[in-house]
Amino acid sequence: MHVVVAGETILPVGGSPRRPGDLAGAVLDLERAERPRWVWAETGEVYPALLGAGVRVSRCHDLALTESLLLAHEGRYGEPRSARAAHARLHGLPVPDDEPSVPGTLFAPEPLSAEAVAEVLADQLRRVEALPAPGRFRLLVAAESAGALVAAEMGHDGMPWREDVHDALLTDLLGPRPVHGMRPAKLQALADEVAAAFGHQVNPDSVQQLVKAFKGAGVALKSTRSWELKRVEHPAVAPLLAYKELARLYSFHGWVWADQWVRGGRFRPEYVVGGVVSGRWATSGGGALQIPKVMRKVVLADPGSTLIVADAAQLEPRVLAAMAGDVGLARAAGEIDLYSALARSFGGQRDHAKIAMLSAMYGGTSGDAPKLLAVMRQRFPRAYQFVEDAAKAGEEGRLVRSWLGRTSPPPSAGWREQVSGPEGGRAARDRGRFTRNFVVQATAAEWALSLLAVLRGLLPDPARLVFFQHDEVMVHCPLDQAEEVIAAVGAAAAEATRLLFGSTPVRFPMEAVAVDCYADAK
Repeated sequence: MHVVVAGETILPVGGSPRRPGDLAGAVLDLERAERPRWVWAETGEVYPALLGAGVRVSRCHDLALTESLLLAHEGRYGEPRSARAAHARLHGLPVPDDEPSVPGTLFAPEPLSAEAVAEVLADQLRRVEALPAPGRFRLLVAAESAGALVAAEMGHDGMPWREDVHDALLTDLLGPRPVHGMRPAKLQALADEVAAAFGHQVNPDSVQQLVKAFKGAGVALKSTRSWELKRVEHPAVAPLLAYKELARLYSFHGWVWADQWVRGGRFRPEYVVGGVVSGRWATSGGGALQIPKVMRKVVLADPGSTLIVADAAQLEPRVLAAMAGDVGLARAAGEIDLYSALARSFGGQRDHAKIAMLSAMYGGTSGDAPKLLAVMRQRFPRAYQFVEDAAKAGEEGRLVRSWLGRTSPPPSAGWREQVSGPEGGRAARDRGRFTRNFVVQATAAEWALSLLAVLRGLLPDPARLVFFQHDEVMVHCPLDQAEEVIAAVGAAAAEATRLLFGSTPVRFPMEAVAVDCYADAK
């Protein structure tokens, strides 16, 4: 059963619209009675208000996310994906850009009617069923939409973040919080060391000034990236590297950052579902996907609660084994440490096996990679050919798809011009490396999304998902629910594997641990 929510209107598909006085209450009543699949233009426009009213739904269909998936599959990646744009295309009208509007302003467009939303839904369902593998794509749409629910809920619930511990950590690393416009004391001391090493004032935040200062000292630099600085012998290098590390922490997770993103003892970022072309998430603020290891000390469970942290071991190689149906690689992927199993098959070292596998997936050609790839090709021919075919498709300008049907962006007009020129071989190989990786990384993202969707449904109340990053999840729950949540994580991993790959010998271990502090999980 599909039920549309648009503005203040509820419309059961095939039924009559109604405008209840209490929208949240009406949604809650229907959720309890029917457990429908809710349909709306975009989850982020509707669900946060429902969450604020204490309403959670079990499933939804996000029109914007689905339209984006369908457009890409049709070779129209990047066209406007909003429900309004999809409705305009249906009726041959001018298609509006996906520019965010500010509700309540003079030029904010009228919300799309419930009837129009239902029209777009019907068109999307028709297009999905017309695909060569509609069952897989339906799973992709469901997982992507479930991800949108999880993202909104994690933004609403937040990750536990001890503000007093954060302040103490920053003070220890940087010195006391400075007044606006000044550097923290320890940063300023390092800046002074850099200036003293050059014999004159240099702004360590200015790449131009640093390059000029090093040039004056007889050192030619193309950039001030850490890896390039580490090759240089000069007394300014050590304090400059220390400065860069602390300055990044101060900028991205300092006091000002906490003022904006931490409220009520919770870190509340803004996740972007499918924000990367491979389907991985991004953030539009808060940097939740780039929490430095040192900051994990600040993520502490509430009294009487615990954090359940789990990540998938060597997810992408296992995904490749399952997709390719390579018996030998699948056998190795049946073990917890895939790289050790591969090493035994190679008759070599674990590190060599890891290089061979990563080179196969990412197109590495440096060092020992070519020699190890030859072994990979011989021992695991189906897995090797799977990514080789994806690379060849990319080099020829063709589209590639994930296991469930997420589609790579088409090559640009600039790429087509470049590939026909003198540097065409390099441009083709670059795109081949992208498509080689895309089919594996996008499928891994689908597995992780499926895991997330299943786990969300298995969690006992009041356990909450509070963090997700690529192949890692974190749940905050009462201490007496820890064992149940750990079991739910394992069950969700098994179900995600079954949903994507059916009966496969490939194992997808998802080991979960209960910790008081996020830093203790690693």
